[in-house]
Amino acid sequence: MPPDPAPPGPSFDLFTALRDQVLAPGAMLLGGFARDDALTLLAAIDDIVALAPFRRMTTPGGRAMSVAMTNCGQAGWVSDRAGYRYVPADPATGRPWPALPPSFAALAARAAARAGFAGFRPDACLVNRYDPGTRLTLHQDRNERDFSRPIVSVSLGLPALFLWGGPARTDRVRRVPLEHGDVVVWGGPARLTYHGIHTLADGTHPLTGRVRLNLTFRQAR
Repeated sequence: MPPDPAPPGPSFDLFTALRDQVLAPGAMLLGGFARDDALTLLAAIDDIVALAPFRRMTTPGGRAMSVAMTNCGQAGWVSDRAGYRYVPADPATGRPWPALPPSFAALAARAAARAGFAGFRPDACLVNRYDPGTRLTLHQDRNERDFSRPIVSVSLGLPALFLWGGPARTDRVRRVPLEHGDVVVWGGPARLTYHGIHTLADGTHPLTGRVRLNLTFRQAR
């Protein structure tokens, strides 16, 4: 008798599920979750940047941030001498931030639901551009009105090390590798965890070149 046919290989959904990691209660890394959407997301980023270019914001203390940023959605996160806050219009142009693309909102909702946070409807997306040598120091996301809503963070392009700490800045910090298409979701008991990005190593990605792009979705209002 001929041998039984080999079973089919794992589907992409199964492959990505095998890469999922629980970082803490309320926090998950969804391995490769956004990879199939990457081209659509990158095209939408180009459209956003054409209306609201990347810029290096300053801290309330007057220091320029190393990561270049822009926003889309009903509210955009900004930092300057007046502090950290959300504003409805781009301070550089006076115009409302570009609208949140439907592809962004759909991906964020799917990722949040996969991590156990159904019904997430982001109204703000911070778009970060990391060049080699840039980093994001440990911080909490606490400018939003409702901490019961999760954060959804999408990685595109160059790999990075995600710094995952605890509720206090002095807590032990883990370095979690992030690859192109990975999504991190945190909420509930993990919502105010300190987190950041280690200094980005140089490299080249076929879709983004020498750049890492990050989408951080929040329900700000």
